Amino acid sequence: MSASLAWPRGASLRSADERFAALLMWGGAALLLVFVLLPLSAIFVKALQDRSGAFIGAAQLLRVVQEPRIAMAAWNSIQIAVMTAVLVLPAAFVFAFALTRSRIAAKPIFRLIALLPLLTPSLMPAISLVYLFGTQGLLRGWLGGQGIYGPLGIVLGEVFNTFPHAVLIMTAALSVADARLYEAATAMGASPLRRFMTITLPNARYGLVSAATLVLTLVVTDFGVPKVIGGQFNVLALEAYKQVLGQQNFNHGAVIGLLLLLPALLSFAVERRVSRRQQAAMTGRSVQYRPKPNAARDIPLLLACGLIAVFMLALVGVAIGAAFIELWPYKLQFSLVHFDFDQQDGGGWLAFRNSLTLSLLTAIAGSALIFLNAYLMEKLPAARAALPLMRFAAIVPMAVPGMVLGLGYVFFFNAPGNPLHGLFGGMAILAASAVAHFYTTGHLALTTSLRQIDGEIEAAARTLGRPWWTCCLRVSLPIVLPSLLNVFRYLFVSSMTTVSCVIFLYNADTVLASVAVLNMDDAGDTAAAAAMATLIVATSAAISLALNALGWWCERRTQAWRGH
Repeated sequence: MSASLAWPRGASLRSADERFAALLMWGGAALLLVFVLLPLSAIFVKALQDRSGAFIGAAQLLRVVQEPRIAMAAWNSIQIAVMTAVLVLPAAFVFAFALTRSRIAAKPIFRLIALLPLLTPSLMPAISLVYLFGTQGLLRGWLGGQGIYGPLGIVLGEVFNTFPHAVLIMTAALSVADARLYEAATAMGASPLRRFMTITLPNARYGLVSAATLVLTLVVTDFGVPKVIGGQFNVLALEAYKQVLGQQNFNHGAVIGLLLLLPALLSFAVERRVSRRQQAAMTGRSVQYRPKPNAARDIPLLLACGLIAVFMLALVGVAIGAAFIELWPYKLQFSLVHFDFDQQDGGGWLAFRNSLTLSLLTAIAGSALIFLNAYLMEKLPAARAALPLMRFAAIVPMAVPGMVLGLGYVFFFNAPGNPLHGLFGGMAILAASAVAHFYTTGHLALTTSLRQIDGEIEAAARTLGRPWWTCCLRVSLPIVLPSLLNVFRYLFVSSMTTVSCVIFLYNADTVLASVAVLNMDDAGDTAAAAAMATLIVATSAAISLALNALGWWCERRTQAWRGH
């Protein structure tokens, strides 16, 4: 039953709790307007101005786009993105196919390994590649005269970073299948290859397109890996970083921000178009597909997963190992000297404490805000005029790269005439940018969970004269608690590892651990950068395990009704 039965269309706001709900909805809409839409609008305004602030319109855009340096950086970004997608998509498809359509052993372990990059800062694979294939690397002779600094290193680092995102999408696409189709095809004499080409691939088409668009967007907008291992190979995201922080040329940075926004918007449009044409793979009469043991299929898939797992573990393990080695590769004794961050450039232990503060603030405030907005939108549409703005602003961050959003925060909040100018450079603006950047994923997760709750519950509560928050806290919140914990974990880990959306917003007092990794590597303290990255991984893993345990306990206490 729809939420409108809980809050009838056209009903007057008679009671105080109804007026309070409407006030909260308008407050949520105002927050999304200020922290999502207005910063993005500031980029468009800045891109149409020259350095003096005079409005010159499209002439500024054309002038920047026609610069040979910018054109070459854009072409390099496209090349890197395409090469990464060519490597990631087949590997992710094979890995997801093995997890969902085979009987290989150790599936939980392979799944954890595939998701390991989500716990690491984006610079970590680049640091590992330097230790493996750099001038002092263990395997420096493997690449001949080509070297790791340049396109090859960037592609390998981006493959590591984007692989878990592609695997998650492909696993979701391949986990749903109707066994009757395969049984019918087998009965008609179709070979395994023909069944794969005519049933599996068409059903997974939407997942492939979604994974491809996401990988392309992530690669084009990432500057961490190119910054560490790109050498003289310039890309668009790195050019934006240089223009804003290096040359203080904010107008050029704004134009490049718009260029970075284009592939994200194009990918979003393609994904939306494909999703409208996607048909359901399962119906009410469908039979779940369960793979049968098949050595000819399972052994090659196991070997493929093993090779991918070795690659993933190597890029994590080498950086962790280097953090505890006194001097790579000459003194391989165990040492904790690289964890003495206060003796290194980059921010010291303050950076790590700031990251913990930011992650907790983002996770707590973000989870509360996302849940409240989602509940009000789905269950209590008291202020219907605010709904279109809230829905639009909730989805926009999905199509906006972190670096672009960060640029918008610089242009909007750093403007002297803005009454919120005092927030700039503080922890509050960092938390706001992180919540805004990761808002859509949490919003979609909680919205999906809330829509599973029948609207008659709110209708019954209104009939009994109970305020809406009673039903929310006693019924809705316990039901969606597992999803809320997942959103909390996602916000915490993402805030610990993010670089792009905060790179323009910190100062000496609010420097973050993920940024410290970049600064330490910039200063030549690669081992200290590896140590800080290791600390980020350990913290993210510990919090994830703790939240998993809490989720298990809460599920036993609050979700027992699902088994009846």
